[in-house]
Amino acid sequence: MSLHSPSLKIRGKSLLPVVQGGMGVGISAHRLAGAVARENAVGTIASVDLRRHHPDLMEETGRCRDKARIDRANLIALDREIQAAKEMARGVGLVAVNVMRAVSEYAACIRQSCESGADAIVMGAGLPLELPELTRDHPTVALLPILSDVRGVALVLKKWMRKNVLPDAIVIEHPAHAAGHLGAARQADLGDPRFAFETVIPGVLQTYKELGIESENIPVIPAGGINSHEKVRHLFALGASAVQLGSAFAVTEEGDADLAFKQVLAGARPEDVVEFMSCAGLPARAVRTPWLDKYLKREEKLQAAASGEHKCTLAWDCLVQCGLRDGLAKFGQFCIDSQLAAAMRGDVQKGLFFRGADSLPFGDKIRSVKELIHYLMTGERPILAA
Repeated sequence: MSLHSPSLKIRGKSLLPVVQGGMGVGISAHRLAGAVARENAVGTIASVDLRRHHPDLMEETGRCRDKARIDRANLIALDREIQAAKEMARGVGLVAVNVMRAVSEYAACIRQSCESGADAIVMGAGLPLELPELTRDHPTVALLPILSDVRGVALVLKKWMRKNVLPDAIVIEHPAHAAGHLGAARQADLGDPRFAFETVIPGVLQTYKELGIESENIPVIPAGGINSHEKVRHLFALGASAVQLGSAFAVTEEGDADLAFKQVLAGARPEDVVEFMSCAGLPARAVRTPWLDKYLKREEKLQAAASGEHKCTLAWDCLVQCGLRDGLAKFGQFCIDSQLAAAMRGDVQKGLFFRGADSLPFGDKIRSVKELIHYLMTGERPILAA
C-alpha cells in the first residue's frame, strides 16, 4: 500500500481503502467478493437473483411461475454465496451485500444477509431510510448507504440520527461515470455539477461538521470513473477515505460472470457505452450490444404504447416498480432480469452489459484482483501481454 493512502476503518477493522461495488445479476457473487475481502478490502455480493449461479435452484425454479418459490430460492442462494465468500476471506477484510431499494424483496434480502453473517449491508437505487430498522436485531452489521449528492446525504443523516443511528460509511456514486442504475432522476441530470466529487466530498464533510459528526467516524467513499492510481490519490486529497470500483473488478479473473461477459466489458470503447432509461425508472449505462441497439431503436414506440396490461414475464415481480409490467411510459420497457442474466452467461446477442463510462485500468486485459488493488494503491502496473 502507498505510504500516503489512508486506512479505511469500519467497525474496528483497518482495511485497505478499496471497495468492490455490487454488480447483479450474478456479476459479483462469492468468488469475486471473497477474493477482494481476502486482500483485506471490502468485497460485495449483489443480492439480486443469485439462484442463477446454482443449478439445483434453477432446475427447481427456472420454469416456475410461483413467486414465493423463486423468492425462497434466491434467499437460499444468497445464504450460500455469503457463506462461501466468508470461507474464502478467512476472517480478513469485509464481506458486504448490496441490496437495491428498488427491488421488491429488499427487506427479506437484508434480513437474510444479516442472518447469514454478512459483515455489511450496502444499499442504493433509492433512499435507504428504513435500513436502521431492518437491521436493528443485528447491531454488529455495518451500514453503508449509496447516495450521489450533498442533499441526499444530509437527508439520510438527519433521518437516521433521529433513530440514534449513523452510517458506518457513505458511498458517493457519480452518475456521470458509474455503471448500472444511476443516482439521477433523469438522463438530462447525469452531468449536473452538483454530482462532481470536488463538490460532493467537501460538501459532505461540511455537513458532518454542521451536524456535529466527527468526519473520521463516517468514511466517504467515492464511486464511478475511478480507473487509475492518480485518480485515487486525487480523491484521497479531497478527503475521501476509500474508493469504490465496479467494472474494473467485474473483468478480473475472479469475477463471477462468464469469460465472454468480461471480454465485452473490457473490449468496449467509451463511444460504445450509452445511457438509457431502465425499467426500474432510473437512468442506466451499458455497452451497445445487438439487443440494446435493437431496443433503443424501438424505445420511443414501446414507451408510447406502454399500457400496464403486462404481467411479469418471469412471474416473480423483482422490482417495486417495473416500466414493462406496470405500463410506466417514462420507464424502460423490457425485463431487466432476463437481459442481465443473459449477460452473466456471456450471451452477447441477448444480454444487457452494464459498464462504467470510462476506460478500465488495464484496458482490454483481464487480470487478477490482487494486481488491480496493488495498482490502485501504488501505481505499479503489472506487465501486460500485447
